Amino acid sequence: MVDPLTTVALTAAANQLASLVIETGWKGGGNLFSWIGKDIDAGIRQRIFDASQKYIENYRERHCLLKVLGMRKPVDLGTVYTTIRFLDDAEIRQFASIESLEAAYREKQQRHSQTKSESERQGMKVASTEQFLMVLGGPGAGKSTFLRRIGLEALKDRDSKFQHHCIPVLIELKRLTSNEIDLVKIIAEEFQTCGFPDAKRFTCKALEQGCLLVLLDGLDEVPVNNLNQAVVKIQDFVDRYDQNRYIVSCRTAAYHGGFCRFTDVAMADFNDAQIQQFIQNWFQTEEDRKAKTSEKCWNALQKPDNQGSKELAHTPLLLTFLCLVYDRSQSFPNNRSVLYRKALRILLEEWAAEKRLENQQNIYEGLSIELEEILLSEIAYQGFESDRLFFSQRDVVERIKTFLASNLNAPKHLDGEAVLDAIAVQQGILVKRAEDTYSFSHLSLQEYLTAQYLDDHRQIELLVQQHLTDERWREVFLLVAGLMRGGTDNLLLLMDQQAQAYLNTHKLQALLQWAEEATEGSEENFNPAAKRAVAIYLAYVLDRALNRALAPTLRLAQSLDLALVRSLALVRNRALVLARDHTLVLALALAYELRKIKIFKSVNFADLITRLEVLRVQVLDDNLPYEVRRAFDDQTLQLWLEALHLGPEVAKLSEDEVYALNDYFYTNELIVRCKDAAVRASPGIWAEIEERMVTARIRDEG
Repeated sequence: MVDPLTTVALTAAANQLASLVIETGWKGGGNLFSWIGKDIDAGIRQRIFDASQKYIENYRERHCLLKVLGMRKPVDLGTVYTTIRFLDDAEIRQFASIESLEAAYREKQQRHSQTKSESERQGMKVASTEQFLMVLGGPGAGKSTFLRRIGLEALKDRDSKFQHHCIPVLIELKRLTSNEIDLVKIIAEEFQTCGFPDAKRFTCKALEQGCLLVLLDGLDEVPVNNLNQAVVKIQDFVDRYDQNRYIVSCRTAAYHGGFCRFTDVAMADFNDAQIQQFIQNWFQTEEDRKAKTSEKCWNALQKPDNQGSKELAHTPLLLTFLCLVYDRSQSFPNNRSVLYRKALRILLEEWAAEKRLENQQNIYEGLSIELEEILLSEIAYQGFESDRLFFSQRDVVERIKTFLASNLNAPKHLDGEAVLDAIAVQQGILVKRAEDTYSFSHLSLQEYLTAQYLDDHRQIELLVQQHLTDERWREVFLLVAGLMRGGTDNLLLLMDQQAQAYLNTHKLQALLQWAEEATEGSEENFNPAAKRAVAIYLAYVLDRALNRALAPTLRLAQSLDLALVRSLALVRNRALVLARDHTLVLALALAYELRKIKIFKSVNFADLITRLEVLRVQVLDDNLPYEVRRAFDDQTLQLWLEALHLGPEVAKLSEDEVYALNDYFYTNELIVRCKDAAVRASPGIWAEIEERMVTARIRDEG
């Protein structure tokens, strides 16, 4: 994206602004520049042009250079700005109950909690359409950036997406610290600083003629003691100068209405297209373009293991954080606990410091960041344990009160409602989703805090016993592994013990014994456990009733030996293309390709191919009746199982055995992922676990 204020563009914009200033000064009678005479000479025009140029340069330097979260150097807003979308406020509050919110979330079957609205509108168009606009959103949602961009568009001479010819003035409302609030004076000072002639009289005339775009940023940042007076002053100001255009921003949780002229809109979270655009804008140096950094970063976020990280990316502030993380290491960390902890700290303290909210009423006095994390972890765990992502205000307040009352070192003077309000307004970790209904702003943060609770309270054994194969808890397991700084050996051993318990029939134990014997000593030097897993998958690959059920088998093999699974993927994909869903053709294609990948010790693929080719001659007619073709399929499967030396006693699994085998492979794959996510794991313990993996050997409890 090209910076909209290049030297040429700056000159053109200054000419436009100077013309508007002069036009405003002469228009409507009562010539503002009467002291100059009838005509404005070249010198005065130059003075106004210079002031206009200075005004634009000041706007750019003060409002369009972004430097947040410890960035080493600022980034120009014009280069990273991403199109903003709005939801109608009614869309956010459309659900009547917690139950309806929970149902809507589950119906979407995705991690992101914001509902998709048919009334989403492009932000710049809304700003051009609405004369009085209230922009609502959570912390870090991009409200301030949006206002600054609107002002930048209004200053442009041509190709402006803002459809009104007016002068933007941006006021940070946190400046309203005095009991005397004079918006006319504040605006006049903006012009006077840049050298405009007779700035105060010009300001009054510009306001009277409706020539200004007044951008009031951060209503929630007005000091609490001044807030009521500031709201009254702003309303009176708008009523008096109602020919101008106004955009106000405020955090959703802090907005209590009262701006009756204003249209309320809410910032929509970034969708995939916006996330990708932001990343492309962020990584645009020549070096990044050559290395295709933006493409690599985007692709990394698409990986299943990074679902939680991508969820954070829906918020512009945390997407900025993710880009900074990726820029440093060209990857996202395996240990996502580190990533989420940093994201949580950004919301808890860093962003508040960036926004300079120290003037807000300090309800946290005595409630340290560490204590607040413990409080939030209890709320997160209790909700996650009961499978609730949305909480009533009353329940949250009661939990806060109970926490404060039961903790000897927690401050007793704090009010539960005030604490909840501050968390929602100042930090945005808990978000108001509907009337009296809250949830965590990101599911990944609730999962992280749940994991923190489990680690803090030494509930690892309970976690394994109750939630090991529940995919809803998968991310919690990985985060717990990343939090256990003393080592994950106990977690891994408990999971391994439970995995062995799934092999609860003679047939399943015999199947794993077969896999070990079939692959042990084979030529290719792949991971032994991965070879055993692949062997079991291939044993049932032609059985369409079992094929999909054994997906965790391949995921385990991939986590242990990516090279093997990539080789198998080439085999399987090629075979599926050749097969066109014919079991016999699929078996032949697999046999030809598996002959090259030597993971079986004693399978005679040449003989199998010969026997399958003989069978294929008998089934060349595609119009054979279904019953006849089914018989050939059964015969093909029988040839396949005989070639693999898989006896009839284990060839067919019951439904319960399929479920148990699925749980077994899911658990083992999760064990590998937890080991990878761990801060610390013992090499000796891991060697024992991996050696037992996909075998019928039971762990020696002695």
